[in-house]
Amino acid sequence: MNDVLLQIRSGMDSFSKTQKKIADYILHHTDQAAFLTAKKLGEAVHASESTVVRFAAQLGCQGYPGMQRALQELVRGRLTSVQRIRVSREQSSGSDVVGEVMQQDMESIHAAIARVDRREFDRVADMLLQAQRIFILGVRSSSFLAGYLNFYLHLVFENVILVQNSAAGEIYEQLVHIGEGDVLLGISFPRYSITAVDAVQYAHDRGAKVIAITDSTISPLCRWAEAALLVRSNMISFVDSMAAPLSLLNALIAEVGRRRKDEVDGIFDEMERVWSAHSIFGRLDDE
Repeated sequence: MNDVLLQIRSGMDSFSKTQKKIADYILHHTDQAAFLTAKKLGEAVHASESTVVRFAAQLGCQGYPGMQRALQELVRGRLTSVQRIRVSREQSSGSDVVGEVMQQDMESIHAAIARVDRREFDRVADMLLQAQRIFILGVRSSSFLAGYLNFYLHLVFENVILVQNSAAGEIYEQLVHIGEGDVLLGISFPRYSITAVDAVQYAHDRGAKVIAITDSTISPLCRWAEAALLVRSNMISFVDSMAAPLSLLNALIAEVGRRRKDEVDGIFDEMERVWSAHSIFGRLDDE
């Protein structure tokens, strides 16, 4: 459901008195409601947990978790750091932070396995293989994902350019020659960087094909993208957990490497020779 709030507004006349209370609370307290359990939401409007669950089902959601996910997609991009910290504290028991965080990462990867569109994934790989040049852009917390992807794609292709983003103006200087035949791979997750969005639009307007790696179809990057790989980043306090996005990038690197097997084998044969000749990783007989 791309806009669960619209669904709620359009169904208001068909709701019971109690359901209207639930709907009104969600519409006026969306940021809070998105992270409440069914029980907590029921307590906020003096309704039973089962009534809240039935309300979600009436909207056509896959149970209460489905409605909750739809609400979270809508609000995650606008939560401030302070709000994120508060939400994470309310969700966490605090008794085993290591276990809780790593469990969330595992769950986000499992969700990504089910969610990633395999046809779109193959199409993205095709676009990279056919591109004249591949530009990679990620800003703020997404910048390390861009750097990671750049490191490995450089071992597969000769035409990869990492767009550095130490200053917004420099981004456009690096993109000034982008055009038809080129691909810009833009990476952005909530809270979406306006710098990344503007740069993606600029590349699109110059005729380049845009691939978005982001969390949702409502991401502003998707407006300018010819293809998009959707994967959620976990919100853990003020930290964006990128376990699932990083795993998706690993899969993309592996796929293009598989398709260019002969070239990759030749590159690594040469690299092993260079590494050995210059003792890059040391020698076994040095021990």
